Amino acid sequence: MMGPQVVPVASDPTCPPDADVVIVGGGIIGTTSALYLAERGLKVVLCEKGHIAGEQSSRNWGWCRQAKRDPREFELIREALRLWRGMDVHIGASTGFTTTGILFAANDAKKEASFADWVRDAAGAGIHAEMLSRAALARHMPGDTKPPPAALWCASDGRAEPQRAAPAIAEAARKRGAIILTDCAVRGVETGGGRVIAAITERGRITTSNVVVAGGAWTRRILADVGIDLPQLKVRASVLRTSPVPNGPAPALWDHDFAFRRREDGGYTLANGHVNVVPIVPDSFRFALPFLPALQMEFASLRLRLGPRFVTEWRESARRAFDEPSVYEAARALDPAPDNGYLRQAFAALQRRFPVFAGARIVQSWAGFIDATPDAVPVISPVDTVSGLIVATGFSGHGFGIGPGAGHLVADLVTGATPIADPAPYRLSRFFDGSRPRPMAGL
Repeated sequence: MMGPQVVPVASDPTCPPDADVVIVGGGIIGTTSALYLAERGLKVVLCEKGHIAGEQSSRNWGWCRQAKRDPREFELIREALRLWRGMDVHIGASTGFTTTGILFAANDAKKEASFADWVRDAAGAGIHAEMLSRAALARHMPGDTKPPPAALWCASDGRAEPQRAAPAIAEAARKRGAIILTDCAVRGVETGGGRVIAAITERGRITTSNVVVAGGAWTRRILADVGIDLPQLKVRASVLRTSPVPNGPAPALWDHDFAFRRREDGGYTLANGHVNVVPIVPDSFRFALPFLPALQMEFASLRLRLGPRFVTEWRESARRAFDEPSVYEAARALDPAPDNGYLRQAFAALQRRFPVFAGARIVQSWAGFIDATPDAVPVISPVDTVSGLIVATGFSGHGFGIGPGAGHLVADLVTGATPIADPAPYRLSRFFDGSRPRPMAGL
């Protein structure tokens, strides 16, 4: 198996003995955090166990959307889109970002009413969206032989290129003074007296008072070693890309059978709009109760699978000494096999709906692990029990678009600056204070 081809980022040669901040993870959250922290004059070291954007940050759909966001994310995603629009100029490189608009099909009256309610809520947060009739939808999706009766349309949404964005941002962070270490796993976080003391990497110890854990699907495993029982599970999502399609639709579209967006090369990134696979692992039983509301709400779209990951994660859960090779060094990049059956179904449905895709072919397919929380809202938060430890994870399949906002918020939390958005909805403690956060219905 081989994931998408990511723009390579070379490692800096030397692991420094100290830093103001060590960032664990080189995805979109880690790289944007490094960028904004370095711009504030801090000595930043980003450690990535494999290559930059090696996991979900290069494997996602590439959507940068406000549409259909949980209202708890409204403020942060609004700011994230503002940052995306200026990102290429800001870093002096291309992320592939462009404003195209995103559509969500409403195939029945219940879904249409839910989307209309969302449009009203979003307007109160300064996000403009609208409901389109079938006739109006045809202007954005010409050639659709079976358009839905209505759709949610957010014209200010866009897309970027996942295989290029985080690498470009990492290089920009380096130009501002950050040190980027690839093939350099953080084996653990050393603490003492209730605070961070150092990050222990496979290339040496880095003394620091701040560690940002932005390890995606690995974050729960990393935090477990410092006594934090983060409720997080993995969801396997599969994607394909097509050959170029002349005169294909410009906006992105989600519908029941497929979701697509145009790529900069003229091809399309395509996924099944309604199917994701959830591997059954030991943590599935540990977190069955907090995840139960999400499972009940999304049961029709989830496929539970018992397979080799159960044994893999059971073995990986054992703690290891800092001077021993870690589980992260044994798995430089999670590269699960894609669910090609579901992808072929989506591709066939797309070709039936849009004749313009008739001559397209599947060029590549891949899968990745989404880091999910019980309420599908991320954690961007200090850890109350360990001073200097900040977590940024659990983006539940929509972290790429919100990434710049999340990275900016991380920098704000580390430096004590006025936050770009209210961090309260993203606090880690919500899972432990009895509030039992739930996913929002209809989203």
